[in-house]
Amino acid sequence: MKIKHGMILAAGLGKRMQPLTSKKPKPLLEIGGITLLERAINLLTNHGVEEISINIHYLGHQIEKFISNFKSNVKIKISNEKNLLLDTGGGVKKATKKFKDNPFFVINPDTLWSNNYYEEVQSLEKEYLNNKKPCLLLVKKELSLDNSFEGDFNLNNSLVSKNQNNLYIYTGLQIIESGHLDFFDKDIFSMNDVWTKLISENNLTGIESNQKFYHLNTLEMFEKISSLNTID
Repeated sequence: MKIKHGMILAAGLGKRMQPLTSKKPKPLLEIGGITLLERAINLLTNHGVEEISINIHYLGHQIEKFISNFKSNVKIKISNEKNLLLDTGGGVKKATKKFKDNPFFVINPDTLWSNNYYEEVQSLEKEYLNNKKPCLLLVKKELSLDNSFEGDFNLNNSLVSKNQNNLYIYTGLQIIESGHLDFFDKDIFSMNDVWTKLISENNLTGIESNQKFYHLNTLEMFEKISSLNTID
């Protein structure tokens, strides 16, 4: 089995990236001449994903135009949140309704994705198919260029947990199924709500990334990462 569906979170406001995001949505910022959105698309399509849904809100018309001009054999659809931002969980739930019961990737373009992650995407898929449980790609805090991260999760024999001392950061890539989102009978909610429920059920798994973690969460980090010559 190969996972054929993917969703890209592209509806964020990008406030901490201003003034770069004053007139351009964050997913369309470029590192190494490639937009963050295209990097996310490429990671999915190079793995074999055939259908992608992208949610939009802030300056969404620019993303729509970018996608309309984007040359790809993959089917890419827009999930419109222009009038109401649904948060991460609600955004994924709305954007993936047509995926039905098929598992799908969810990817955040805030991370600098490159071909270096190709084998880890394969490993993430393998872990999901072996356990049939939602699976996160995590990285140890020590591998993050930004040392201000406190950590999101812990990882023990592929089982994800969370406490006061979390050693792993969520990279922004996961595999999940719609049923875990449909449980929440509301339009606006966070993926953190989903993960908390899954952890309480011992139903959230993860694998460890060995890549240097570049996360574009602030203008300072964007400028620092842009100055590097070894990111790809």
